[in-house]
Amino acid sequence: MPTITAIEKQKRRPRADVYLDGAFALTLRLDVVVMSGLATGDELSDARRRKIEAEGQRLDTTEAALRLLAMQPRSEKDLRDRLKRRSFRTVAIDAAIARMRELGYLDDAAFARSWVEARQASTPRSRRALAFELGRKGVDRDAVDEAVAPLSDPDAAYDAAQRRLRSLRNLDRATFTRRLGSFLASRGFGYGVTRATIERCWAESAVDEPAYADSDGA
Repeated sequence: MPTITAIEKQKRRPRADVYLDGAFALTLRLDVVVMSGLATGDELSDARRRKIEAEGQRLDTTEAALRLLAMQPRSEKDLRDRLKRRSFRTVAIDAAIARMRELGYLDDAAFARSWVEARQASTPRSRRALAFELGRKGVDRDAVDEAVAPLSDPDAAYDAAQRRLRSLRNLDRATFTRRLGSFLASRGFGYGVTRATIERCWAESAVDEPAYADSDGA
């Protein structure tokens, strides 16, 4: 059975290089070295080595998950996909996902509500468009439906249009209708909501000709 002949701490990372029978064998986290009770002179069986390496992988994956969630809220699928792209093992990813759920950091229903709120605050969209986006992120249908249920497409379309009107000033009606219609369609709004929003915005943006008094004051 291989024997640990040296454990050397790396200079710039909280890790240690482990040597078996005089040859470099593996790199481990320092906390794993301590928790596992490894010491020079210990024999290291293949089974124990696999167990220790799996624990290090689990801790690395959990830390990576925490960093990703600290950057921004994520769906479970998005988090899992990102961890996979970093080549973490499936069993370690499963453990990290379970830990994030346990800590309350991973909740697809809460994520969907947060996503919808942020989206509508910055770039209002239709319920259908939001549902599509959330579906692509792997959020289940029940959570999606719950998140978009309170929304009103007419209100969201009007809000979106208001942010566009400055660039549509002084246009003739046909051009105004075409450009605003194209913009609202790109946000996922249907024909009926789009048409009603265009009519409302055109009416509100119309400026009546000023009434001038006759030159004789009559």
